[in-house]
Amino acid sequence: MLNFKIFMKEAKNTHMTHIEDLVLDGGVKGTRAAINALRSLRDMLSGNNSGSHSVTVKWDGAPAVFAGIDPSDGKFFVAKKGIFNKNPKVYKSYNDIEADTSGDLSAKLKIAYTELKKLGIKGVIQGDIMFTSADLKEETIDSEKYITFHPNTIVYAIPKKQATDVLNAKIGVVWHTSYTGSTFESMKASFGVDINSLKKVKSVWSKSADLPNLTGVATFSKKDTATVTEFLSNAGTIFRQISATILKEVSENEEINRAINTFNNTKVRQAEKIIDADKHVKELMLWIQNKYQKDIDKLKSDKGKSRKSDQRDEVMKFFSPANKKGLTLMFDLQNELVAAKEMLIAKLSQVQDTKTFVKTSKGFKVTGAEGYVAIDNLTGGAVKLVDRMEFSTNNFSTSIIKGWQK
Repeated sequence: MLNFKIFMKEAKNTHMTHIEDLVLDGGVKGTRAAINALRSLRDMLSGNNSGSHSVTVKWDGAPAVFAGIDPSDGKFFVAKKGIFNKNPKVYKSYNDIEADTSGDLSAKLKIAYTELKKLGIKGVIQGDIMFTSADLKEETIDSEKYITFHPNTIVYAIPKKQATDVLNAKIGVVWHTSYTGSTFESMKASFGVDINSLKKVKSVWSKSADLPNLTGVATFSKKDTATVTEFLSNAGTIFRQISATILKEVSENEEINRAINTFNNTKVRQAEKIIDADKHVKELMLWIQNKYQKDIDKLKSDKGKSRKSDQRDEVMKFFSPANKKGLTLMFDLQNELVAAKEMLIAKLSQVQDTKTFVKTSKGFKVTGAEGYVAIDNLTGGAVKLVDRMEFSTNNFSTSIIKGWQK
């Protein structure tokens, strides 16, 4: 059974953890949850779907949009993420939108306000705007004609002969989260939106982020299952060798946790995998020392320099021989989880009915979806499965043309 609840902000869908990062951020419980989650997804793709878990697709849309009924006055609204501010920003008229936004964002929110109102939304739902009619283009890719939309980094392409619903729409939204509660501040999130409960109108291309039933569609072969099982078995073996104390300290010591996650993210942005975990630990230690030294060099007073030096020395005390060994094992464990995750992502990508590309100066290049969200249907918690190397390359590469670039 998946159990991610403790790793999700229960009230709002604003942040989810990469599944391998549960090792760093969740201690013993987080590590166990990551392994069990991947086991459950393996079982699902092997044809043993218990129904206790499901998967949604992360769509690379922009902007995020909330829509529904304000529980305080019963009026329809649309909103950005400011809906969850202490003083919620919600738009119940064109005037509200114009007073707070401008340009393309304002235009999209006005279309959203007009068109999403027709859906008869009960409560509050969240999604991503994928396009308005002005964003749609006809492109020929590998000799086939597609209708495309390019809201962010990924280009979504639907064969023209299958794109009637898209071409008829004034706006396209992929919905992924529902909210319930008597006030915006107290609302609780649950993954998934029952789009069958929404009215069908031609002017709105309304899609659920849920993957279709995977039974018999994305089935692992016996070899695939055995390979993923081996990765997870290796992960379990390494897990048992790591002291619970070091897992606890890495997850609960904010300074150490922030340093490790930040350093790991620099590697992700450079598309560098952790090949040698022992070397990675040594590079991490040097990176922390250099980072503190840069901060020290910026300070003018001896008192300030001394205080910052003391902070550095306190952090570096963590890297005892025993802790360095434990960190090495933690990174080895993450690698096993990533290997299993990547196989799962590759299989999940086979059931996508919308093709995904990135745009370069030389044309279009096939890419995967932004990622997937694994949901525990019993607790409502979730973690994300993303090919971080591919997504980082696409997101940060100057050779990849983004949707907002001309």
